[in-house]
Amino acid sequence: MVNNPEIFYTQRIKELKDEKAKQLGRKNQMAWLRFFSVVAAFTAAWFLWPFGLLPGLASFIVFIGLFIYFLKQDINNNEEIENTERLITINESELQVLNHHFLHLPEGNHHQVATHPYTNDLDIFGRASLYQYINRATSQQGNALVAEWLMQPAAVSVIQERQEAAKELATKTNWRQQLQAYGVAEPITLATEQKITNWLTEENKFIHKTGWRIVRVLLPAISLTVLGLFLTSVIEANRFLPAAVLLLIIASGISKLVLPAHYKLSKIAPELETLFNSIGWIEEHDVKNSYLLRLQKIFNQPEEKASHKIKGLTQILERLDLRLNFIVFIPLNTFLFWDLQQVFALEKWKENNKQSIDHWFAGLAEMEAISTIGNLTFNHPAWTFPAISNEDAVFESVDLGHPLIPIDKRINNSFSTKGDNQLNLITGSNMAGKSTFLRSIGVNMVLAMMGAPVCADSLILSHMKVMSSMRISDNLEESTSTFYVELKKLKEIIEAVNRNEKVFLLLDEILRGTNSADRHIGSKSLIKQLIHHNAAGVLATHDLELAKLATDYPANIQNYHFDVQVANDELYFDYKLKRGICQSMNASILMKKIGIEL
Repeated sequence: MVNNPEIFYTQRIKELKDEKAKQLGRKNQMAWLRFFSVVAAFTAAWFLWPFGLLPGLASFIVFIGLFIYFLKQDINNNEEIENTERLITINESELQVLNHHFLHLPEGNHHQVATHPYTNDLDIFGRASLYQYINRATSQQGNALVAEWLMQPAAVSVIQERQEAAKELATKTNWRQQLQAYGVAEPITLATEQKITNWLTEENKFIHKTGWRIVRVLLPAISLTVLGLFLTSVIEANRFLPAAVLLLIIASGISKLVLPAHYKLSKIAPELETLFNSIGWIEEHDVKNSYLLRLQKIFNQPEEKASHKIKGLTQILERLDLRLNFIVFIPLNTFLFWDLQQVFALEKWKENNKQSIDHWFAGLAEMEAISTIGNLTFNHPAWTFPAISNEDAVFESVDLGHPLIPIDKRINNSFSTKGDNQLNLITGSNMAGKSTFLRSIGVNMVLAMMGAPVCADSLILSHMKVMSSMRISDNLEESTSTFYVELKKLKEIIEAVNRNEKVFLLLDEILRGTNSADRHIGSKSLIKQLIHHNAAGVLATHDLELAKLATDYPANIQNYHFDVQVANDELYFDYKLKRGICQSMNASILMKKIGIEL
C-alpha cells in the first residue's frame, strides 16, 4: 500500500476512471444485446410459427429470457457505474482536503452548543472547523457521534482502543472509502430510524389474532378455488365476475387496515438499501483489532446476519409497494389477499428483530466514526498518536502545530508543563501567535481525547478536559454584554477547578471588557485563586505586570512569550515560543501605520 496519501489518491482516481470506462463499455454492449434479444425473439417466433405453436412460443420465451437477463446485468452495471463515480468524488475530495481545501464538506453547525466549555473557542464546528476537516461519516447518526466524540473526552481505555482500531483502518483505505460510498448513495437519517422505532413499539394487530390467522388462509383458498373453477369452465363468467368483485371488495377493505403500517415505513426503502449495503460490507470485513471485532459482532449474529434481516424487511416493503402497480396488484390482492400476507410477514419480522435494530444504527454510526479517525490517520502519516500519562496535568509536546493551518504556513512549537498547580503565562505582541498557540494546544487535546492522532512529533498528556475562555461576544438575544458573558464563563471554570475536576485551562486576554485597572486587579486575583486550587493551564495576556507574579510564585508560574522584530518600521514575526517575558510590543507601530499620530 502507498504510504503517501497524495500519491495514493491520484493513483486511485486513475484506476477508478479506467474502471468506469470499462463499465461504460459494458453499458453499450448491454444495450445492443437487449436490442438483438428482442429482435431475435420476434424473428424466431415469426419463422418458427409455421412449424407449430410450441416451437414458436418456446423460442420467443428463450430470447425474452435472455432480454431479461441482459436487462438485469445492465441494471447491476449501472449501479456499479454510480458507485465508481461516488468513489472518484471521494478520492478527489480527499486530494482537495490534503491541500486544505475542505470548505465543501459539512460544517456541523447544528452540533454547536452555545455553553460548551471549548467548542466555540477552538473552532470545533462551523466553517473551516475541525469537524469539517476530519468528519467522513455519512449517516446523521454517524455525524452526531463524531460530534459527540469531539465534545466529550473518552475514557482512557476507550481512547487506547480507538487508537489501535484507527491504525488498522488506516491501512484499509479502499474498504473505508467503499463504506463511505455506500453511505453517500442515500444517507441514513434520524427520521428513518425514528420511523422504525415508532413502528417497533406499536402492538401487532394481525399476527396474534386467531381470526386473522384463519382469514389469512381461508380467503385465498376460497378465491383460488373460484378462479380454478372458472379456468376449468366449471362455472361461467356471469358467476365468476360477481364473485371476483366481491373478493376484491373484501381484499380492499382489509388493505385499508394494512395501510397505516405501510405508511409508517413508506419511502425508507432507499435508506434500507444503504443500511443493507453498509452493514453487509462491515460483516464481510476481515478485521483483527478487538474493538473492530466487537463492532462487527453487532451484525454477525449466529442465527442470521443483520444484512440478511434488513434485506428481508426491504423485500416485504417492496412487495407492499406493488399496490402502486394496479395491473399487478389487483389480481394479486383479489386472489391471494396480498396485503394481508405481507402484513403478517411484516409483523413476524418485527417480532424477530425488535431487540436488534437499534444496535444496528448505533453500530454503523460507531464504525463510521472510527473510520473517520482511520482516514485522518492515513491522511497524516507524520502525525502521532499521543500517550496518556497516569500523572496529573501533564502536557509534553514536541513540534506541536495547529492541524487546520496548512503545513507550508504552520509553525510548530514544543511546549511542556507537568503537574497540578502549574500556570503558564504567555505575553507577546499583537498578531505574534499567542491565540493560535493556545488553540493549537486545545485542538490537539480534543483530538487526543477522542482517540485520534495529533499534529505533533510527539505528545504525552494526562486525561483532561479543556476549558477555555478565548472568543467572547455579547448575546443580543439575552441582552448580555461581552463582559457579563465572560464572567459567566469564568464562573464555570472557577467552579470546575474548585470541584477538583481534571481540566486544562486555556485563557486568552481575560476580563477584556472592563477598564485596565479593574482588569489587572481581577486577572491577578484570578491567577492567585487558580494557583490556590491547584489549577493547570495556559494564559495569554498583554499585561506584562501579570508576568511578574512568577517572582512571587516561582514554583507555580512559568513565563513564555512570542516576540516581534522591527526593521524599517516593518514587523516580522517568527511565531516561535520562547521562555521569559516579552520585551517587544507592536501596537504603537500598527497605530502609526493607520495614521494615528503618536
